[in-house]
Parts: sequence; structure tokens; C-alpha cells
Amino acid sequence: MTLTAGTRLGPYEIQSPLAAGGMGEVYRARDARLGREVALKVLPESFSRDPDRLRRFEQEASGGGAQSPQYPLHSRYW
Repeated sequence: MTLTAGTRLGPYEIQSPLAAGGMGEVYRARDARLGREVALKVLPESFSRDPDRLRRFEQEASGGGAQSPQYPLHSRYW
């Protein structure tokens, strides 16, 4: 799922792509609720049906947040 600038996912507005890899795509986005820039990772739709992939994503998100408390990571599913 490639997203373009201006696409909205919940409170997030996509600004530009940052990276892509085996677990999905990462975008620079703006969080409208908090008024700040965030990195937003979007997983392929097929991963939503794969418990192992979802577990890996949640582990990645919780591990990153623990390493950098001033830049919290949040996991959401759409």
C-alpha cells in the first residue's frame, strides 16, 4: 500500500515516504491531535491476518519506545 502526501489515516496526514522494507512502509506524517511530526509504519494488509507478523510488529514498537522515551512509539491498526 503506497500512500501519497495528503492521505489521512485517522489523525495522521502523510507528508512523505521515509523507507520501505520487509515489514512495511514508513512515512513522515503529521499528528493532527498533537500537532507534531511522527514516523508512521504501515503494514501490508495481509499481515493483519498473520498473528506472528502482528506480534513482531508489536515487539518492534514496544522495544523502540523503551529505548527512546522522549520519542514514544504507538501501534495502531486500521
